Amino acid sequence: MRSDPRVRRIYLASALGIVLVAATSACSSGGSSSSSTSAPATSASSSASSTATSSSSAVAAITSDWTKFFSSTTSNSERVNLLQNGSEFSTAITAFAKSPLASAVTSKVDSVTLTSSTTANVKYDLTAAGTTVASGQTGTAVLQDGTWKVGDDVFCGLLKEGASLIGIAVPAACSSAT
Repeated sequence: MRSDPRVRRIYLASALGIVLVAATSACSSGGSSSSSTSAPATSASSSASSTATSSSSAVAAITSDWTKFFSSTTSNSERVNLLQNGSEFSTAITAFAKSPLASAVTSKVDSVTLTSSTTANVKYDLTAAGTTVASGQTGTAVLQDGTWKVGDDVFCGLLKEGASLIGIAVPAACSSAT
């Protein structure tokens, strides 16, 4: 049984858009990092233990919040709370969430590397409709208002590459995303 070529093109364009988004996200982040699992050397073992525990807590929070942000079951209001400067992107989040392409995308966090007490690099995979379309991409997470959030640069990268595919406008806030 042959499939309709137009349908195939739509799926291929969607997958290509996701791959381009992932590539953009990887290019938009950078910098050196320190390991998230090792504590700084100190003479007091309780201080080292406390630092390792807070690093582990941060890694767990980042992983959880990153996964929630990309889950199609997460409400738009929660996504706003899980994105750096999320209130500036609420309209774009709503438009993005309405796209069938967005509802088929999930993210799996491979690793988290804390770069400071308020920033981290996140290595992740993107999956569309059960197929990995980008593996080992790097994005940022930012501690803002006591919550680890997906960096607005990651979301803007997704929007810039996929806006035409999903028919939404890139918000002006993306011009200042770091």
